[in-house]
Amino acid sequence: MPELPEVETTRRGLHPHVTGRRIVALTVHEPRLRWRVPDDLPAKVADQLVTGTARRAKYLLITVESGTLLVHLGMSGSLRVLPADTPRTAHDHYDLLLDSGRTLRFNDPRRFGSLHYTSEDPRQHPLLARLAPEPFDQEFDADYLWRITRRRKASIKQVLMNSRLVVGVGNIYASEALFRARIRPRRRAQSLTRQETKRLVKAVRAVLSMAIKVGGTTLRDYVGADGEPGYFRQKLYVYERMGKACRVCRTHIRQLTQQGRSTYYCPACQK
Repeated sequence: MPELPEVETTRRGLHPHVTGRRIVALTVHEPRLRWRVPDDLPAKVADQLVTGTARRAKYLLITVESGTLLVHLGMSGSLRVLPADTPRTAHDHYDLLLDSGRTLRFNDPRRFGSLHYTSEDPRQHPLLARLAPEPFDQEFDADYLWRITRRRKASIKQVLMNSRLVVGVGNIYASEALFRARIRPRRRAQSLTRQETKRLVKAVRAVLSMAIKVGGTTLRDYVGADGEPGYFRQKLYVYERMGKACRVCRTHIRQLTQQGRSTYYCPACQK
């Protein structure tokens, strides 16, 4: 699934192509996404000027004169900038045609992505209103992580992936951050010391920053707005490296399952 770095990479790639451009038309080829695309949405955004882009958690926000489009890439989606006359391929579900002669084309083989619109404050949209702090927010610091973990018996990896506590730290980046912080993923959250919460906040930010810098992580379907894959996979220390030597100590990386998701760690480096 595209996670925070992939969505932020997509936003940065789209921004110069869409900002200041007018939407000629929204053409929906397949409305049956995770939530059905409303029939009246094309009329609402036609002839609207795009005034900017933003991101909240894993949602891409495209602001127009009358409101905001909320785009979620789902598990396998990509939003690419293409010449408007580029032939459609399988799983191309909608086109946002711009007055530049280019289009934003959404492709999603699994159709778990979504497209929404609000004329109100997007932060109050039902999908965004209850989300937790961003990893780069000042609010997400060692004191915050210390407070929210004190009574939590769940594993620290589960806490990192709980979008009501912190957003955007998906499976790949949670494993990588815990490795950098030298914390085992199965540790009870409440067992972390203040020093460990400080290390973990720093590690989360470092991992996400590096992933954004190199365009995210491509494991299967993800490509950025320019159609290029992300290259963070080449920098992974533990994720999908079971049985391989740890890049730090040469101990074999191990794998376990937590809440149906694969977790990877080094039994020597992580305590």
